Amino acid sequence: MKTTLIFAAVLTAAVAASGAASAQKTEEVGQNPYGGLHWSVAAPQGATWALQCQFSPVTIRGIHMNRINHTGTGRMAGRLPSDNGSCRVTKTGGQGGVGVAVVKNGVATAAGTNDPAAPAVVNVF
Repeated sequence: MKTTLIFAAVLTAAVAASGAASAQKTEEVGQNPYGGLHWSVAAPQGATWALQCQFSPVTIRGIHMNRINHTGTGRMAGRLPSDNGSCRVTKTGGQGGVGVAVVKNGVATAAGTNDPAAPAVVNVF
């Protein structure tokens, strides 16, 4: 499974040029970068999928980020670095459907799809 972290770039020149008062605040999560919400993707019949989760900006060991991407086949689980987020799973191939669930305060919110053109989306805030 391929894991890609997409980092939120801080563009100070663009912020200054646009006249924005301040950059968005980020939270330093340091040595526990994935201590937030649990997420899980399931594809019981072996479908391939792409997952994208977005969350409030955080700083992990000096690097600013607000999104993670994963691709895989079958099942995969992990944690976000914060207590809120939005996860979207897209079926990219294979047989059967794919689903995504995000757990907050012991309550799972889930969605699924069998259509590559219609991603399943879960928002937990």
